[in-house]
Amino acid sequence: MSGWWIADYWQQGETVLLASWIFWVIVSICLHELGHGYAAIWEGDDTPRITGHMTINPMVHMGGYSILAFILIGFAWGLMPVNPANFRHRRWGDAIVALAGPAVNLVLAIVLLTLAGVVTAMVGLEALGATAGERAYTFLHIGGWINLVLLVLNLLPIPPLDGSRVLATVSPGYARALMNPNIQLVGLGLFILILWSPIGGIALGFLSAVADLWSGTVVQGLILRIAGG
Repeated sequence: MSGWWIADYWQQGETVLLASWIFWVIVSICLHELGHGYAAIWEGDDTPRITGHMTINPMVHMGGYSILAFILIGFAWGLMPVNPANFRHRRWGDAIVALAGPAVNLVLAIVLLTLAGVVTAMVGLEALGATAGERAYTFLHIGGWINLVLLVLNLLPIPPLDGSRVLATVSPGYARALMNPNIQLVGLGLFILILWSPIGGIALGFLSAVADLWSGTVVQGLILRIAGG
């Protein structure tokens, strides 16, 4: 084991898994940010369009530091500039825009995990070859799981995550706390602590079980039951 995640997957022959991880992390982050952007524009704020962020270009959404972090440790983030002062809904606009990103991840997770279940069922019904089915399942299942993780992580009420903006909408005290210039660093430290703690491992395992349950027991079971008459 080299200790570098890309080399580890490559040396283990997990090229499909590696390609799936890279593809879906980048695509999911970009679509997440575009969800924020479209919601902000709908709310009356043209900042995402003015700043050139309404694009699928990963360099625009993630930036050099995020992409470098992704290459080095497999972790990345994105950014969508918005101006809440322009939102038409003064009370709930910020929460609506904040929830739009995780909503995109939820839809992607459901669609990808459903397709993963369909692929496996097709293999079971001999409508798709085992090798092609395994590769397609890995690609779709990894994408679904990554989007589940992004959904849950971004809903944590820790700055600068989306959940903090939602909580600030309903809690004036929390909104005032977010104005502290040091709160972003505190939130980042707390986020890292949670992610790399036993709690983070348990949460990731639980989300993996949820992904397996949906794509396996629910979707495959339904298709095989229908096919069996």
